[in-house]
Amino acid sequence: MLVAKAGTRRARPSYLMSIIGVALVLFFLGIVGLLFINTRQLTSYFKENIEVQVILRDDVQQATAQALRDSLAQLPFVKSIEYVSKEEAYRRYVQETHDSAQALLGYNPLYASINFKARAAYVNADSLQQISRQLQQLPEVREVFYQQGLVDQLNENMQRIGLVFLALSILLALVVIVLIDNTIRLAMFSNRFLIKTMQMVGATRWFIAKPFDKKSIWNGFISALIAILGICIVIYAAEQILPELRALQNNLQLAILFAGLIAVGILISLISTHRAVMKYLRTRVDDLY
Repeated sequence: MLVAKAGTRRARPSYLMSIIGVALVLFFLGIVGLLFINTRQLTSYFKENIEVQVILRDDVQQATAQALRDSLAQLPFVKSIEYVSKEEAYRRYVQETHDSAQALLGYNPLYASINFKARAAYVNADSLQQISRQLQQLPEVREVFYQQGLVDQLNENMQRIGLVFLALSILLALVVIVLIDNTIRLAMFSNRFLIKTMQMVGATRWFIAKPFDKKSIWNGFISALIAILGICIVIYAAEQILPELRALQNNLQLAILFAGLIAVGILISLISTHRAVMKYLRTRVDDLY
């Protein structure tokens, strides 16, 4: 045990470089994950700001329209909803266009409507078309309008971004595994004589590997914490430059990302360290030089 402790003390500089190297790799992996999360949040934000207008018939009374609004508000796809009367619709029209159609025509040509914004999961061509067909069957509804072209464009862009992130994630995952594995194997290189000496005095493979495996778990955990600290600094700096980014942050998804980095750091460090120990146990003494 004294030999093992002395060897461990001598190997500390290698472990330090290993921790820093693994932390850097996990940091870049986390940045990619953070970009993916924020891209999804930004897409959801745009989707949930697309308005669906349920145009009502002229003969629908205001009390009936408000009752319909209250009924629609209970549906699972509705995020927010409002009733816009004929007068309010005309006021908004004049405010936006500075054009007085009523003065020219002698009457208000606009219709009352119930406008709602759907939840992001329902803002796609199939779901909105189905919702539109169901609403148009109601006797109070004249027509349903939404910007179908914008919805299609958003979903197409999301699919492209998803494919790019998938390819990037696979490539980065392979790079992460290779870099962390090589970094840890280099760190273990300085312990090769200690491992072989313990084997030669009769220690079992499990007895030899156990302290190194424990150390690798701790090192992987520290590396992940350093990477997480770096990501938090990046998030803070980005929010200072663009305060609007705070609205996109999802604490639950961020916690899942950080937990994933810790799991990846520990798992790959443990596997790589154990493989390196087993390799040196199978290596002849002459080949260690």
